[in-house]
Amino acid sequence: MPSGKRLDLLNPTPFDWDDADLALGLARTYRWGGHSAWPLPLSVAQHSITVMLLQRAALGDRAEPLLELRELLHDAEEGLLGFDALSVIKPFLGEGFHALTKRLEHVVFLRYGLPSWTPLDHARHKRADRLAAASEAVHVAGWSREEVRSTLKIQAAVLEDDPLVARYGGRPWEPWPPALAAERFLAELHRLTAAIR
Repeated sequence: MPSGKRLDLLNPTPFDWDDADLALGLARTYRWGGHSAWPLPLSVAQHSITVMLLQRAALGDRAEPLLELRELLHDAEEGLLGFDALSVIKPFLGEGFHALTKRLEHVVFLRYGLPSWTPLDHARHKRADRLAAASEAVHVAGWSREEVRSTLKIQAAVLEDDPLVARYGGRPWEPWPPALAAERFLAELHRLTAAIR
């Protein structure tokens, strides 16, 4: 890890990274196989903030820091692993890969004191995650709306407005450089952990 800590992917503990390690790992891990219609690919860090903001908008007054933190960290294991598998290939990676990612997710939840997903919470999360994915597919990866439905099998609507623009400005749907994505992810992580304390 950049901090000098060591993460044993096969036997991880909640103490094997610091927050900046995680932020940078997620900022350097790319969605859509690293493909993009923009000059830069879309990081998992940027996607994670998008999902958090979508869930905040959906929950309104019921959004609380611990639940927002769980949304922000929903793909944290990908930043530790340095790999975001395309959904279509996940079945081919087998049970060993699934067990590895679950082990990493477990230590993330332990480290940050996150509650396990309830069926209702997970269904709400997946709605926000699919909404982000459908919108990213069109605005970032260059898929058509029909391809999102027919090829990707995502039935969620495609957003026109980028939820990140109201918070950060910039061009809608433009992927951030890794250093900026890491900085913004880390700021959100620290904001939420401080609010929980």
